[in-house]
Amino acid sequence: MSITCGIDWAEAHHDICVLDDGGRVLQRRRIDTGAAGFTELMTLLAEHTDDPASVPVAIETDKNLIVVALQAAGLTVFAINPRAVARYRERHGQAGTKSDPGDARVLADILRTDRHQHRPLPSLSDGARAVKALARQHQEAIWAAHQTTSRLRSVLLEFYPQALRAFPNLQHKAALTILAAVPTPDQGLKLIARKVVTLLHRCGRRNDASLVDQIVTALRTTALRQPPPVEAALGQTVVGLLGILTAMHTAVDQLEQALAAEFDAHPLAAVLRSAPGLGPVLAARVLAEIGDDPTRFTTAGGLRAFAGTAPVTRASGRSRRVLARRIRNKRLGDACHWWAFSMLTKSPGARAHYDRRRAAGDRHNAALRNLANKALGRMWWCLQNDQLWDDTAA
Repeated sequence: MSITCGIDWAEAHHDICVLDDGGRVLQRRRIDTGAAGFTELMTLLAEHTDDPASVPVAIETDKNLIVVALQAAGLTVFAINPRAVARYRERHGQAGTKSDPGDARVLADILRTDRHQHRPLPSLSDGARAVKALARQHQEAIWAAHQTTSRLRSVLLEFYPQALRAFPNLQHKAALTILAAVPTPDQGLKLIARKVVTLLHRCGRRNDASLVDQIVTALRTTALRQPPPVEAALGQTVVGLLGILTAMHTAVDQLEQALAAEFDAHPLAAVLRSAPGLGPVLAARVLAEIGDDPTRFTTAGGLRAFAGTAPVTRASGRSRRVLARRIRNKRLGDACHWWAFSMLTKSPGARAHYDRRRAAGDRHNAALRNLANKALGRMWWCLQNDQLWDDTAA
């Protein structure tokens, strides 16, 4: 008798449901999220099969600790999209009822009836998992820094527009250093050129008289003012945001260094870095999303669909449309977009392909997506055959 297991995970507990091949519920259980709960789960499975490692498990995430433990124990785990689970739930009832034990049963039933329609989680090496963790957190940290920069810009617009004229790009270290010294319009009016030179040297900028004059002139420009108490309050806000941004930039640099070291130690690093346009960060992001399981993508088309570079066709009757793929791994798609963009100046062949697509009527993003689609196919071949990139062949 074959059995399937569904797990509805939560922060405080997990709901378990085990079904036999006829759909009969063999066990329902609510377990702890820690080691004791995992031991209870494995014991429960052992009661119904001689080989617990052969039981397929469905869960709505690929990140939880129980997923790591299940894969380490040799079980095949299927991460089912929550939207798909909702559709399966509607197959058996339209009343809109929902419960955690009910979702566990739905998950187990998905594998019982449609296991062949779903892809199990890949078997990644510890090195690939480490690269994935660092690459994603590095990207998240950059996004968080961008959001904080937008908050700073919004605050400056309220009372200190001169600062935005002096520093159109608030992500530059010079902008953060000088604004930390003069966080209010009143202090900006008192700033002298000699102080600006000192602050620029502090953040590593060489002497540039025109830049110094530009900053001083912009900060001394006449502008509308808030009342003094409001200016002081918003100035404190600016100081706080600048401190947060400085810490964020330090964290991003540290994560990038750790990512580079972990990526360079991976066996596939040389293959990925051999491609024109793939620097250490982009190459690490590509590895993080595709992993190092050689059986994960059996064809180049599968990898292209996963990244979203391959188009999708919608045909019905006389209507037939070829559209950009929206359901995809957005992180991999973003990395491939910037890889294709970087290739334009690193590979004559890539540039020629892009120009042909533009001449055929593609817009910029569409031409880059087509170029990324071609590049991914070549990269799939290189990874499958452990061969460095040959730009002439590509």
